[in-house]
Amino acid sequence: MLPIPVTVLTGYLGAGKTTLLNRILTENHGKRYAVIVNEFGEVGIDNELVAHSDEEIFEMNNGCICCTVRGDLIRMVGGLIRRKGSLDGVLIETTGLADPAPVIQTFFLDQETKERTALDAVVTLVDARHFEGQLGRSQEAREQVVFADAVIINKTDLVDEAGLARALEAVKSLNPRAEVMTSSRCDVPLDKVLARRSFDLMKLLDIEPDFLDEGAHEHSHDTVQSVSMTSDKPVDFEKFKTWIGEYLNDHGQHVYRCKGILSIPDERQRLVFQGVHMLVEMGFGQPWKEDESRVSKVVFIGRNLDRLALQIAFRDCLVK
Repeated sequence: MLPIPVTVLTGYLGAGKTTLLNRILTENHGKRYAVIVNEFGEVGIDNELVAHSDEEIFEMNNGCICCTVRGDLIRMVGGLIRRKGSLDGVLIETTGLADPAPVIQTFFLDQETKERTALDAVVTLVDARHFEGQLGRSQEAREQVVFADAVIINKTDLVDEAGLARALEAVKSLNPRAEVMTSSRCDVPLDKVLARRSFDLMKLLDIEPDFLDEGAHEHSHDTVQSVSMTSDKPVDFEKFKTWIGEYLNDHGQHVYRCKGILSIPDERQRLVFQGVHMLVEMGFGQPWKEDESRVSKVVFIGRNLDRLALQIAFRDCLVK
């Protein structure tokens, strides 16, 4: 039996990983994938942002795939490779805070996973506008590029020519061996992402001989916090829009990522919002099902977040 190819999609918070995953799931490529989505916050949102498709989607919440829930990844991949029915591949979307090195190690240190899977590629998304700042405060943002086989510098529409040139230079200086592409909404050819066969463990070991040492990439996310809120009450959109705009204007430098699903009165579709620092965009997502509980979910990830103040502000946006 041939090993199942595995593609790791990584990249810092808000770089566009879920957008790329949605492109893969909605394009007509005739392949069947299992998808594992990992989120840092205790409330899962990405699963509702991922497009409906025939693929099976598994959530791993409340911890990072590279450390606290790494055992769950091994068990989840093990379940996939032992079941009946063929898969063309497994896609793993990491959290934006993941160090890809321990994730890569997973496919070489666990014997069954090593024998039954083949790491095809590590594909890293980079936010063209915020990458310089992310490199200054996050070792993970750096590692995500260093261990990539391909780097997609995304959101190029948000930077000028000089900004894009700086992002390109930073990426190439960190990892001259990776293929580097640019895009505005992850609009790269999917054959540049899937079935690349570009992961090469021996090249990594040449660069970092102790790469497979489990203690070589220990780290923690103690300096980053997440605040999650949910409610089964509908949200007053005008109040929410005003609050989120003012909050990000005042505190956006500490907000690495915010995202949410909102239930708006008399609206059949989910209202989706996503933000990075002071930038936020909103739009309608998947429709609610007739028998589905309409639960609004909001997650903030960053530093110095005032949990109580966020909870009170969100509560004030609910329809009384």
